[in-house]
Amino acid sequence: MERMYICIDLKSFYASVECVERGLDPMTTKLVVADIERTEKTICLAITPAMKELGIKNRCRIFEIPKGVDYLVAQPRMQRYIDYAADIYAIYLKYISKDDIHVYSIDEAFMDVTEYLKLYNVTARELGQMIMKDIYDTLGIRATCGIGTNLYLAKIALDITAKHSEDFIGELDEERFRQLLWNHRPLTDFWRIGGGISKKLASYGIMTMKDIAMADEDFLYGIFGIDAELLIDHAWGRETTTIKQIKEYKPDNNSISGGQVLACDYNFRDGEIIIKEMADTVCLEMVDRNLVTKSITLHVGYSNRFNMKPAHGTVALDMETNSDIMIIPKVVELYRRIVNRNVPIKRVNIICNNVVQEECRQYSFFVDTCALERNNKMQKAMIEIKNKYGKNAIVKGMDLQDKATTIERNGQIGGHKAGV
Repeated sequence: MERMYICIDLKSFYASVECVERGLDPMTTKLVVADIERTEKTICLAITPAMKELGIKNRCRIFEIPKGVDYLVAQPRMQRYIDYAADIYAIYLKYISKDDIHVYSIDEAFMDVTEYLKLYNVTARELGQMIMKDIYDTLGIRATCGIGTNLYLAKIALDITAKHSEDFIGELDEERFRQLLWNHRPLTDFWRIGGGISKKLASYGIMTMKDIAMADEDFLYGIFGIDAELLIDHAWGRETTTIKQIKEYKPDNNSISGGQVLACDYNFRDGEIIIKEMADTVCLEMVDRNLVTKSITLHVGYSNRFNMKPAHGTVALDMETNSDIMIIPKVVELYRRIVNRNVPIKRVNIICNNVVQEECRQYSFFVDTCALERNNKMQKAMIEIKNKYGKNAIVKGMDLQDKATTIERNGQIGGHKAGV
């Protein structure tokens, strides 16, 4: 049986929410969502369609908006957007089982509607229209919809053809994909083809999906390795992965990570404060989830003013652990070893590699297990207090230092203000 998928995207989601909250029409109101308390270089998280019609690009920076444009600025309210997304997911569940829904991002979801078309006695387009109308009638948020015979075609129908349709719905099968989009440019309009891949293909005179489909497969494998398989399949409009397979997938290895882009350049000494805070945060997350790790990776990017390769390194621990008294000193030692002390830093990522359940931990003869147990109880007590009274109900002394960021970040979601 040929399957049928729809992919629904919420138009300019964050900006639309802010317009709805103000009683404004998202399609005609000039509004951007950005934290102007930072700098004029701050990125606009979303802009309304009315701003896009002026030629202003989504994810632009405030200073890139032409001076003559009169527009509203809304502070990011990430928790509010999550609440709206939850309400919209509840609307999906009125029509489709959760087993047939894959949430791709906060504003986009795939649905396998194959079994529902006969149930509701509708076409995929009609079902898409029903869901879109329900979202608009309930919350005032407009949506677009892509329909395809596989997940890839549903996504391409959404990204490329829906925006040119009067009802904001695009529909593709493999034959229609080749008819309409084989010669479409630029290649970067297609899902999973970024600027680097497009540039590499262009250097060999490959400019369209048809060019990829007609190219010698061994030649493409020579350039892209195993990734060529996906590129070739997509050039023909093929995609074998299903939502059922996505839900059943379990990775061989799991990790926990944290990262942040600093508000300004940090010198080496102040950067160490950030490293300690972030290590402490991932330790608490592991304790909360009953996970342990035996190695930590640190990735530190230098200031944009310096064209320098980021510092990168991994440190092994003496045993699987989630203890801050074991992990923080090791991470600080790694930081001091790999980071250039004379160059300011701007970005930090910390990764706990190959995390496993705590019951899999093997103790070392060379550590004080009693001290670790006491420390673990203290970490769990901190988590209980934070869960009950808020993340900032209990903090460490290092979090009170001038260049510390944990207290501020505890009021954020995804690096942006949570809002109300």
